[in-house]
Amino acid sequence: MPDQVQKKRAIILFNLGGPDGPDAVKPFLFNLFNDPAIISLPNPFRFLLAKLISSRREPVAQEIYAHLGGKSPLLELTQDQANALQTSLNDLDDGFDNRCFIAMRYWKPFADETARAVKAWGADEMILLPLYPQFSTTTSGSSVKDWKRACREIGLNVPMKTACCYPTNAGFVSATAEMVREGYEKALAENKGAPRLLFSAHGVPKAVITKRQDPYQSQIEKSAQAVVNEMAIPGLDWLVSYQSRVGPMEWIGPSTEDEIKRAGKDGVPLVIVPIAFVTEHSETLVELDIEYREIADHLNIPVYQRVRTVCSHPKFIGGLVNVINETQTALDQNGADSDSAQTRGWWCPDDHVCATAKQPGSTH
Repeated sequence: MPDQVQKKRAIILFNLGGPDGPDAVKPFLFNLFNDPAIISLPNPFRFLLAKLISSRREPVAQEIYAHLGGKSPLLELTQDQANALQTSLNDLDDGFDNRCFIAMRYWKPFADETARAVKAWGADEMILLPLYPQFSTTTSGSSVKDWKRACREIGLNVPMKTACCYPTNAGFVSATAEMVREGYEKALAENKGAPRLLFSAHGVPKAVITKRQDPYQSQIEKSAQAVVNEMAIPGLDWLVSYQSRVGPMEWIGPSTEDEIKRAGKDGVPLVIVPIAFVTEHSETLVELDIEYREIADHLNIPVYQRVRTVCSHPKFIGGLVNVINETQTALDQNGADSDSAQTRGWWCPDDHVCATAKQPGSTH
């Protein structure tokens, strides 16, 4: 009897992207600020403002990336995750021939290039997997919207389903908790007192939360709480803060920088945990490791320990496998994403109740 023909399933991994050299820094910044999910002005005003901001921020950004050899490591680290996830999925022998593709939002490979590659491969189905555990219109929302545009333009029309978010996924939480405990114990071994955990996430303007009813902040808090629950350390001192503020708008808080200063006043050791990032990039390797460490040293904070991101941690990759499986079940049972105004093409409804109400271990 001949072997059953496997369905070709494309897994599309979304991430921010980063410049691949000094010449890419300014266009990368322009692409970022020209995204209507980031700056909601109509054109030509958004285009002109993005030109202005990218020109003004380029010198600072060039200095940041100079610490990293002139480029972002994000693509290489995301490719490692894609390779590990593809291997794990194909080891399941569940009737799918899986191939993982990467689509970056603000630098290469863009959605258009990746969509052409998926079409050329002949995918039968697609699972869309943002590498953002917590949903925001500024990250996952923007990436998936751009992906669907790219698919329409080339006629890539196969069933697809979006893994909206997974803030308390068991693999993500377990991998994070394991690495946080290691950092916590290193800080504790310095004998400078019990450390304070600072779960730091990328901030967003407060209007993103209030006007768009974006669940991002709520999901960040749920991720941090799930990690703390997994660690099960009695009397643990911890809180959530937000980094990377730009511009004059009011942002969600408290800010990571302010909390570092408060730790200095309190004289407590600090363990910094990047809770929204699953790969190393400029905001962990420069902002957390260099800029904020300098502030901590200036304030004589007794210990400043930064926990690594989960990257290709086996437990995190295993968690992503579960996310794919649950998303596939939703595709099989409920059909493909819709682009209607009501659903916006998401697995979750607009209010994202299912994304915030389920228990750890679930995709939602």
